[in-house]
Amino acid sequence: MGLQEFWFILIAVLFVGYFVLEGFDFGVGMLFPVLGRTDTRRRVMLNTIGPVWDGNEVWLITAGGALFAAFPDWYATLFSGFYLPLLLILVALILRICAIEWRGKIDDPTWRSRCDIGIMIGSWVPAVLWGVAFANIVRGVAIDENKKVVSGFFDLLNPYALLGGATTAIVFALHGAVFLALKTSGEVREDAVKLAARLSIPTVVVAGAFVLWTQLSFGKGWTWILVAVAAAALVGVVALTAAAREGWAFVLTTVAVVATVVLLFGSLYPNLMPSTIDEAYNLTIYNASSSPYTLKVMTWAAVFMTPVVIGYQAWTYWVFRQRISTKQIPPSIGLPLKTR
Repeated sequence: MGLQEFWFILIAVLFVGYFVLEGFDFGVGMLFPVLGRTDTRRRVMLNTIGPVWDGNEVWLITAGGALFAAFPDWYATLFSGFYLPLLLILVALILRICAIEWRGKIDDPTWRSRCDIGIMIGSWVPAVLWGVAFANIVRGVAIDENKKVVSGFFDLLNPYALLGGATTAIVFALHGAVFLALKTSGEVREDAVKLAARLSIPTVVVAGAFVLWTQLSFGKGWTWILVAVAAAALVGVVALTAAAREGWAFVLTTVAVVATVVLLFGSLYPNLMPSTIDEAYNLTIYNASSSPYTLKVMTWAAVFMTPVVIGYQAWTYWVFRQRISTKQIPPSIGLPLKTR
């Protein structure tokens, strides 16, 4: 295996980690209107992700940095051609960050309500647009001989990409519901289990249609294994949520996310961004990569730093592994809202 293949795999692993971990973060925010019927319940929901959500976003930052350093032409073409959807994702993430951090600073219902809206928008928009973006990467866009995307924003809103957006949204919502059931007790857990059971069947339908479309149109022989794994995992979630076995259900939603992301990258390989104009204009791991020396230096850095980062994050999850209930939420200690 050459360095180009190694870095393609590593970037895939980073996105797998991001979608698994940030996926349930998004799901928690997406479910605010359904499970967060009171301020106390919403604080319980936020506390389940409070110690880890910012660390989960490190996976995206690292993936973007690796993509820039290992495959600069891919980075340049992707970020220029997908400028508007990626900008919307960035703005939504910033809105979500500010809303989470500022929500408890002011003890005022209107203030908290506005922050809750920011959390919901900042969760729904990336959850949908990440699916749209990756579906278009696999499907291909109009790339010319200068490695420039010449299609417009509305060309990205094709049926396959929209199904991809629907898939990531509903899978993340299910992932978040199961995570809440795993991390809470009392009434929040009971409602989260019920919601996860209701979400599981439509998730099988939507996600199943997307992975099957991906396999039939872009997949390879070996990626049928991933389709089977994703389908089996989601069907298993249906049974486990019905039986209120949220621990194993979370394992299977994680497996489903991993299998789907690996399916997308596996269908893409060895391309990075296919061109719908001419296959000669495809960006591949070979014609869009950095120099061998750059890849070699990056590889040594990754070998030493990756285990440290993974170990630290695993320790964080272990420390904050306890369940949370509404009984453990103290009164708000935010500052009063001063009005003139």
